[in-house]
Amino acid sequence: MTSYSLTCVNNSQLSGSFAVFQKAPPMTIPGNVFSLAWFARPTAPKSKVTFTWNLEYSFVWSETGLLQPGINFSASQTMPADPNGQNLIQLTQDNYGATTFANPNASGAIGSLTIQQLPNVAPNRTSVGVGMSGSGTFAVQAAPNMTAVFTPHPNYWVIFGNFVTGDVIDIEDVTNAVEVTYGGALTTRSATLGIDNLITVS
Repeated sequence: MTSYSLTCVNNSQLSGSFAVFQKAPPMTIPGNVFSLAWFARPTAPKSKVTFTWNLEYSFVWSETGLLQPGINFSASQTMPADPNGQNLIQLTQDNYGATTFANPNASGAIGSLTIQQLPNVAPNRTSVGVGMSGSGTFAVQAAPNMTAVFTPHPNYWVIFGNFVTGDVIDIEDVTNAVEVTYGGALTTRSATLGIDNLITVS
């Protein structure tokens, strides 16, 4: 499996964290989908961090309460997922009232990841989503009798600010994020936060 890396260099005078997130492609994901700070690490001035990942997908859920920007999605459970294999899972409560994933199988739409939320799912208590390389990328509010279908379309954006991994990001509010593209044999990129506090990618 191909591995990708992004080295982030802080050449500014700002203290904060680099964060990498993905944007949901239009019309392929349920409404009210939130991007998560997929990776985030503090980076002091004149230092750097490197993020590495692969295209290994997962189903995730978290007891978030109401899902909205400003909260943190910390996965309560993570299960392997494959858009062309084990691509459907159910969110339910067990006999003791505990939320859990159940019945993973390959009956979902090929190329997508499907999460069926059963009638006993409590409203506004949990969120469900998908992750990549061990960390959540997108989440939606879980609700009884709903189905969330995610169609993976990996894309990568880097931002600098006050982030920790799992933070729910308001994409409409993000102004200084820069897209990082990979293609062909290109699997390594660098992003530098300059003295002007702007990010350039090379």
